[in-house]
Amino acid sequence: MTDAPPERDFRLVHPAPRARRPVVPSEVIAMLVFVFTEVMFFGGLVSAHTITRSNWPMWPPPGQPRLPIEATAVNTAVLLASAGLLWLAGRRHVEGRARAPLLGAMAAGGFFVVAQGYEWVGLVREGLTMQSSTHGAFFYLIVGTHALHVLAGLGVLVALRARLAAGRLSVDEFTAGRIFWYFVVVLWPVLYWRVYL
Repeated sequence: MTDAPPERDFRLVHPAPRARRPVVPSEVIAMLVFVFTEVMFFGGLVSAHTITRSNWPMWPPPGQPRLPIEATAVNTAVLLASAGLLWLAGRRHVEGRARAPLLGAMAAGGFFVVAQGYEWVGLVREGLTMQSSTHGAFFYLIVGTHALHVLAGLGVLVALRARLAAGRLSVDEFTAGRIFWYFVVVLWPVLYWRVYL
C-alpha cells in the first residue's frame, strides 16, 4: 500500500473572492443604454424636422396657427423645476426624507402633461392637426412622442414612490429612475427650441 500525499487546502493560499459591488450598477447601465437609444430616436425626428423646415421659404407655413410660445415657456420652467425636486429627493433618500420632493416632482410633471394637453386642444380648435400641414404633422409627432415619454416617466416616478412607501427602494433603482426623468426633462428645452421657436 502506497502512502498518498496529504490533501492540500488551497483555500488558505487562494481565499474565496469577496463579493464586490459593481462600479456601475446594472440598473443604471440598462437605463443609460435605453436613454442613449432614445437620444438617437429623437435625434432622427429633429433632423427630419430641420431638413423639412429648411426647404420651406417660411416656417411655419402661411395659414397655420401660431404656437403658444409664452405659455409653453412657463410650462418648460415647471418641468425643469420637477427635475430640481427629483434631485432634492435623491439627496434626501439616504436620510429617509425623499417623500415630499418626490411628490412635488410628480405634481410638476403632471402639471406639464395637463398644460400640454390643454395647449393641444386649443391648437386643434385653431386648425392645426396631423393632416393640416407638414408643420402640424411634425409638431404632433415630436411633441406627442415626448408627451408619451413624460407619461412613462410619471409611471416610473409612481413606481419609485410606491417602493419608497414600502421601504424597498434601493439607491440603484432610484438612480435609474431619476436618469430617465432627467432625460425627459433635459430633452424638452431642446424640442421647445427646435419646434416652437
